[in-house]
Amino acid sequence: MFARDLRTRVERRLQKGPGVRIPTENIDKLCDYFGLLAKWNKRLNLTALTIDPPTDEAIDRLLVEPAAAVQAVDPAAVNLIDLGSGGGSPAIPLKIAVPRLKLVMVEAKARKSAFLRDAIRQLGLLEASVENARFEELLTRPDLHEASDIVSVRAVRPDRHLWNPVLAFLKPGGSVFWFGSSVLPAQSVPAEFVVASTFPLPGNNRLVVLKRAG
Repeated sequence: MFARDLRTRVERRLQKGPGVRIPTENIDKLCDYFGLLAKWNKRLNLTALTIDPPTDEAIDRLLVEPAAAVQAVDPAAVNLIDLGSGGGSPAIPLKIAVPRLKLVMVEAKARKSAFLRDAIRQLGLLEASVENARFEELLTRPDLHEASDIVSVRAVRPDRHLWNPVLAFLKPGGSVFWFGSSVLPAQSVPAEFVVASTFPLPGNNRLVVLKRAG
């Protein structure tokens, strides 16, 4: 019943989402991810949103927002790194919606990292991995240096603790996907970035896309 009702709810919310275009075959995998999240959330605090039974807010926040972000993915983009991945959204739904993206999720907490790795296995996501580390611990990794076309972040304070690794990981000309419920203060954005576009998301949230100077 949970899975059947969830599929109906997700389809309905996706239809209402601004700019959302998700192939039918990917909706099942989005629902599978949501089900895994609900299962693990019973013993591990992955999200404070109500997901069992799911509220519209939870579906919008966890699935519809990343689906809406697909419109901002450059057709040439290959590598995505998600900082502070937590319960896996927006990173995993973005990967499901754009399977060609090579995904690295960075999560400092070991138990959340265990969930993310299990989600990769259960969902059969190819070219996806998890780094159980703090952002700054990865700054010396040459394989990550200026390797990403997209850096995605949600609920991470926009200060130098964030921007230093973003600049380290993002290619010149690459994009930052900032998922927020409030306006991204202009004074918090480093001079290396310009605001390329802003997309409305459900619940008065927004996706701000920043471009790094090439």
